[in-house]
Amino acid sequence: MKATKLFKEFFDSEKAGGLVLIACTIVSLVLANSIFGTDYRDFFQTKVVGLTLEHWINDGLMAIFFLLIGLELEREIYKGELSNIKNALFPAFGAIGGLLVPAGIYLVFNYGTDTQAGIGIPMATDIAFALGILSLLDNKVPLSLKIFLTALAVIDDLFAMLFIAVFYTKTLIFTNLFIALGIFALLLVFNRIKVRNLIPYLIGGVVMWYFMLQSGVHATITGVLLAFAIPFGNGNEKSSSYILQHILHKPVAFIILPIFALANTIIIFSGDLSQTLTENYSLGIALGLVVGKPVGIFLLTFLAVSVGLCKLPTGLNWKSIFGIGLLGGIGFTMSIFITLLAFESDTIINNSKLVILISSLIAGLLGFLTLKMTLKTETTDEI
Repeated sequence: MKATKLFKEFFDSEKAGGLVLIACTIVSLVLANSIFGTDYRDFFQTKVVGLTLEHWINDGLMAIFFLLIGLELEREIYKGELSNIKNALFPAFGAIGGLLVPAGIYLVFNYGTDTQAGIGIPMATDIAFALGILSLLDNKVPLSLKIFLTALAVIDDLFAMLFIAVFYTKTLIFTNLFIALGIFALLLVFNRIKVRNLIPYLIGGVVMWYFMLQSGVHATITGVLLAFAIPFGNGNEKSSSYILQHILHKPVAFIILPIFALANTIIIFSGDLSQTLTENYSLGIALGLVVGKPVGIFLLTFLAVSVGLCKLPTGLNWKSIFGIGLLGGIGFTMSIFITLLAFESDTIINNSKLVILISSLIAGLLGFLTLKMTLKTETTDEI
């Protein structure tokens, strides 16, 4: 099985970016709990053009991250693993299972409570971290497993973005929303009449982002919309989509996500840890990520294959699928992102971030050990 040049680039940037994320997270945790903690926290609350730095990062820079995710999803749909219905169904069922089971577990502990809004937290998968862990086994990992994890995480993020748009929009200003959607429609017209220059799309994307931000819908949705407005063409190296995706890979992996980690892992270690970990929302997040993700991904893919809706990709076995399911429990970036939208209490946000961090660490470690034991020693495919 051969991988496209762009997929290899995507995989390489994401796996290296995952290691950078780990380093930034450690730095952030150390600074947040040091004598510089107050200054460090206050720095991200500095206002620039009416918004705090944290706001610019979470609503602005992360829109660029989702633009890259949207471009990768578009490529997967047109030319990649998702272009064939049979191939696409396997990771799609895995993603759905990895959404429904964690959400169900979270609801068991939080239904009808003030923290019910956190249902989206354990549904997320962090692509960079998951691929970063997988890269530690790089000489043993079949290409089909890398593609499965990437497709699974991309579909997962798409569902997460839809979930954010539907359930975490608190106040809706229709005038601004219609203007944003009108700009999106105009960009689709540009696409239709074969405007290939990226500049009109990028300018339109910035204006669309502004009005989306003012509408009440989370502005990062703009990134995904813009991705599907940009011409894909035949997907070769001269296409607008390919060029932009190539440009964004390294800045997203090595600048945007690390900055997000620095700004959003300011977690204060205080209070009774045992009490924090036994809160209903903590149990929902932890069990959702560590147990719900692998069980949901494994169960739904197994059932789908059993009834003939899809087939197990060549070179994979059910043990490796369960291992990938565990890596799917690394929520981190997306889980923290949803936490900021779901809760208003600083204490609950801080505690949730801590639980996400611990749960993602456990899921990543278990996934690594499971795959290390189940994958064959020899290289089965090279990317």
